[in-house]
Amino acid sequence: MNTYLQIHPKDNVLVALQDLPAGRQIQFNDQSIQLVKDIPAKHKFPVADLKAGDPIVMYGVLVGKAMSDIPKGGLISTGNTEHMADSFHEKDAAFNWVAPDVSKWKNATFMGYHRNDGQVGTRNYWLVIPMVFCETRNVNVIKTAFEKGLGFAPPEKYNEQVNDLVNLYKNGGLDAVKDYQAKESNATVKRNDIFPNIDGIKFLIHEGGCGGTRQDADTLCALLAGYIHHPNVAGATVLSLGCQHAQVSIMQTALKKLNPNFDKPLLVFEQQASGSEFNMLSTAIKETFIGMAEANKNARKPAPINKIVIGLECGGSDGFSGISANPAVGHTSDLLVGLGGTTILSEFPELCGVEQELINRCVNDDISNKFITIMRAYENQAESVGSGFYQNPSPGNIKDGLITDAIKSAGAAKKGGTSPVTDVLDYTEYAVKPGLNLLCTPGNDVESTSAEVGSGATVVLFTTGLGTPTGNPIAPVVKLSTNTRLAQRMPDIIDVNTGTIISGETSIEQMGEDILDFVVKVASGEVLTKAEILNQDDFIPWKRGVSL
Repeated sequence: MNTYLQIHPKDNVLVALQDLPAGRQIQFNDQSIQLVKDIPAKHKFPVADLKAGDPIVMYGVLVGKAMSDIPKGGLISTGNTEHMADSFHEKDAAFNWVAPDVSKWKNATFMGYHRNDGQVGTRNYWLVIPMVFCETRNVNVIKTAFEKGLGFAPPEKYNEQVNDLVNLYKNGGLDAVKDYQAKESNATVKRNDIFPNIDGIKFLIHEGGCGGTRQDADTLCALLAGYIHHPNVAGATVLSLGCQHAQVSIMQTALKKLNPNFDKPLLVFEQQASGSEFNMLSTAIKETFIGMAEANKNARKPAPINKIVIGLECGGSDGFSGISANPAVGHTSDLLVGLGGTTILSEFPELCGVEQELINRCVNDDISNKFITIMRAYENQAESVGSGFYQNPSPGNIKDGLITDAIKSAGAAKKGGTSPVTDVLDYTEYAVKPGLNLLCTPGNDVESTSAEVGSGATVVLFTTGLGTPTGNPIAPVVKLSTNTRLAQRMPDIIDVNTGTIISGETSIEQMGEDILDFVVKVASGEVLTKAEILNQDDFIPWKRGVSL
């Protein structure tokens, strides 16, 4: 196994692939570099002496500058390096793309749920949505009733542990409790087979709908409309209080904009117009059951794999993310785009420093100018509240080698592969153009994943170096570890290990192909992701305004 890596020929720093002690001699090109500091795995060291103010280049782009002198073989850290990225401007170069060989998948299909509007889902869910946080309790009543009644509820293994502790405490006191050792349960969901073609009933619990700006309400309605329009959803039950900012009519208008011929069952119940809570919920439960019975008539059928829409996401990133998992996912994206499919890359704060490359990859000036406008407005908004993209890396990112936003961004952008950018979407806009779509979202894992699904992603590829359990209520989220140690340490959340790229056992291209094959199995319902098994149903709308 190699001990270091130069990612791009222009780079003036190397990445440690394993812990390297001070004093180690590194042979790089025609020179010998003696490490003057311990270099932890995933961190970087310069190949030549750097003076204060000198640029630091990784992935072939500017990612920072030295704040003080850094000797050759020293450690690049937050103490001697600060964020710096190249500026960006209008499209200034032609872009030619050679698609990878996709002959292997030319006639490949997956088993999906066909919708009347031409979309094909990878799951078949009934959705229950509150228009405002005031309805959360009522939604939870429906959730408990249906999950337990239809067998979709997860095993109550932790409830069983509490029952054990109660019995031990009653019979033996605290000493007996202290000696208790929980045992892993093998219990699985005992699903009721009354609706064999329905994968579950899901609930979009949120804290919005009122109290913020009208723009917040409109945005929430647009996001909820995207979920109802989504091909993984067969129909929806909507609970409204009645007086909130996020009115049902606003959501219905957004739905008509997405699909003028929208024909899915949409059941709306308004509490302030329904009389007693019991009457409203009883009616909602009965009508929802009838709707699910109709939805159950839709069975999986073959569809070309370019009907799968892949969201490209990362969270809990580390210094290996841009070397293993992200470029592998990028190759998967290129394969699907080469087949005529659609992929969505989000997290605009994590595209800082690579904007010009993406601008030049846009298929026309209108699309590139839209990207420029959104990026500048977003950064200006962050700076107006005393922040900026430079504050994006989390403590976990920094600890594992991503010490500037530009370093993090240059690696994160690799998830988008090399294909042309066919469209740029503002938050809640729906992906309708095949190819790579750029979607404006925050870098926050759940906000971004929620947005990708709301814009049409039917499977999400989520890379992580530190480990994050993120999932989504209606779309399977495939978790890919950047390193083997993580896959071994947290096997209950990791679906695919790309750490074999770091060890040299697998190429980026081969891993990208393997990921696509895995996506087809997930999309067909042959494989449940770890997030699905754990019922990890994360949903957070992005609140862009202030509270009033």
